[in-house]
Amino acid sequence: MRNMSTIPQIVTTEWLAERLDDPKLRLVDATTFMKPLQDGNITLTSGKDSYNSAHIPGAIFADVMNELSHPEADKPFTVPPRDYFIEKVTVLGIGDQDTYTVIYDQGALVGVPVVAPYWASRLRWQLLFEGFENIAVLDGGLPKWKEEGRPLTNEPGSYPQATFTGERQTHMLVTKEEVFKAIEDDSTILINSLSPADFYGETNSYPRKGHIPGSKNVFFGLHSHPETKEVLTDEQLRETFEATGALDPSKKVITYCGGGIAATWNALILEKLGVKNVAVYDGSLNEWAADPDLPLTTGKK
Repeated sequence: MRNMSTIPQIVTTEWLAERLDDPKLRLVDATTFMKPLQDGNITLTSGKDSYNSAHIPGAIFADVMNELSHPEADKPFTVPPRDYFIEKVTVLGIGDQDTYTVIYDQGALVGVPVVAPYWASRLRWQLLFEGFENIAVLDGGLPKWKEEGRPLTNEPGSYPQATFTGERQTHMLVTKEEVFKAIEDDSTILINSLSPADFYGETNSYPRKGHIPGSKNVFFGLHSHPETKEVLTDEQLRETFEATGALDPSKKVITYCGGGIAATWNALILEKLGVKNVAVYDGSLNEWAADPDLPLTTGKK
């Protein structure tokens, strides 16, 4: 059983600014750029070039898309083999030492005014899944940091190589077979993390339209204030999830989205609210909608 983190799951820019010089800090820029196109497709670009031009002082860059996803999977952002992932992140300096990790990004979608640090939450989830501890996401990410006039640099950060001995937390990830069983299981709540339009099948974002039968829709963009970029109060966050049944401690919760990214932000918010039993369906609709034998529901019935 993982120990309780000694830092919050989500930290403020002020909190981070006070600790920039802390030798125990491992600060990570996980920026990825996802740009929606008019035909329903998307373009994906690594944030490496952006990091090279400006980042928070001391931060290293973690390439979630090219380095920390499965190199041979047919779907993007698939969880990689454990040894592969651990080798990559320990080279970055994340591991067993008496350290803590703060991850930030530049927002969810290019040109879309929705606030959700889900690239940071994805990397956090991957680290927790492999048994790493003490990892936070920066509230508001680099956009909020910049708006507040805080320091930036183009000097690359680096940390000494780490070692890691923790264990994979297998309960944090589910397969399509487990999701299929969950459709008829009253003790499991399925949460679709996409927009209502995607949920009801009004877009062409995936191979087939709609949502997994029985799932509830909690849009990933509901949890932060669009102006301040700050995450909402726990009371407001609870209201968002209340009707889904996800806050019932006797239930298991599975979050999914298009490719397992936004689902990790919903999972983090649920964790922040004290929900213990949350898993992410890593394949999400990229996998589910590509299989014609798996059911999907459209419309608002």
